[in-house]
Amino acid sequence: MWKEGTIGIPTADGKYTAVHYWVKHYEEASEKFGINGGKISKLMLKANGEIIANYDRGWDMKPTCKEAELALAILLNNYDGDEEK
Repeated sequence: MWKEGTIGIPTADGKYTAVHYWVKHYEEASEKFGINGGKISKLMLKANGEIIANYDRGWDMKPTCKEAELALAILLNNYDGDEEK
């Protein structure tokens, strides 16, 4: 199932960086195709019009910045948990 949305990542100056995401996830985890053997098989993160991470059954572009790392952690928590939030 595909999901799309935006995550606000706090910055040092008290503002937020908008990280737009696209995620394809499944009900069951996949050791072969999922991120860290989880349920997300495809992922794209963009901030300020630039791709900052891309996963398509393997890393095409690992997270390039702290915002990408935080957004990825949030998405993994949301989609790899026992139930979707």
